[in-house]
Amino acid sequence: MTYSPVSLRQAARRHRPLMLVAVTMVALAVVSLVGLAVDDRTLAGVPVWLKPFKFAVSFLVYAVTLAWMISLTRRGRRVAWWAGAVVAASGFVEVGLIAAQAARGRQSHFNVATPLDTTIFLLMALLIAVLYTATVVFAVVLAIQRMPDRAIAWTLRLGLLIALVGMGLGYLMVLPTPAQEAADAVTLVGAHSVGVPDGGPGMPLTGWSTTGGDLRIPHFVGMHALQALPLFTIALGALAGRLPRLRDGRVRLRLTVVAATAYAGLVAIVTWQALRGQPLIHPDGTTLTAAGLLAAATAAGALLALRRPAPAPSLPDDRSEVHA
Repeated sequence: MTYSPVSLRQAARRHRPLMLVAVTMVALAVVSLVGLAVDDRTLAGVPVWLKPFKFAVSFLVYAVTLAWMISLTRRGRRVAWWAGAVVAASGFVEVGLIAAQAARGRQSHFNVATPLDTTIFLLMALLIAVLYTATVVFAVVLAIQRMPDRAIAWTLRLGLLIALVGMGLGYLMVLPTPAQEAADAVTLVGAHSVGVPDGGPGMPLTGWSTTGGDLRIPHFVGMHALQALPLFTIALGALAGRLPRLRDGRVRLRLTVVAATAYAGLVAIVTWQALRGQPLIHPDGTTLTAAGLLAAATAAGALLALRRPAPAPSLPDDRSEVHA
């Protein structure tokens, strides 16, 4: 399988806006790391520069992945290019506003404390809607592509579909909490934690809540199907040289569908867990049962995908016999 290295080189040439934004994200990640080292300010219990760092890395990965996928298109390539350009522009401004708010020592998301903060938050919401729409347009273009490897074609389509669901789950975070609805003076609208206030104890690096549900988890897991599923299918192709069973394109396609189904099930479980106010690292018996059933179904699906096709039935010998 030769898609990955060739297309990454093509992506750098064919979609300069996304690749330029990717370079900018690398620079912002470095600046954020410096900020983490020298700036001791915190917001909602975490260093002010942690969010710009995480968003820079996340959008860097997204921009490179999207540029790679656009380089694989043949039909509707111009539409795909413009969709990528819109994603690049909106993402650049979005992450830039997050960094600007961090430099000001202000929350970027959910913040309506002042007219300026409200304007920035509303602008960010608009930019995300634009980015989401452009990604949907690209998903439609990708759906009509014909690729020589059906497993690659379907892993891209299914990965992008699950990523769109993951992006959409982010809108659950902008709904006001009961405490915010009851407050006389509203300074925040929305939260990522469920059952506990934002800013409580969190996991290292990610900051995901360890005392309640956290909607950032399904948002993150869903979005990164865009990388996880293509990498899985590319790995299958790389292993085909050593594992003869994987040389069959039908087997790789079936395994790809199983992996995508399992990934979608994982997104559903972590969403359900977060909405019940349950920390990721402290699942209850119901969550563990659901995860176990998903793992068992995935294993069964993988075994079925690897099965050998039944041999073609032999045709009866219809030669007539002459009896003396």
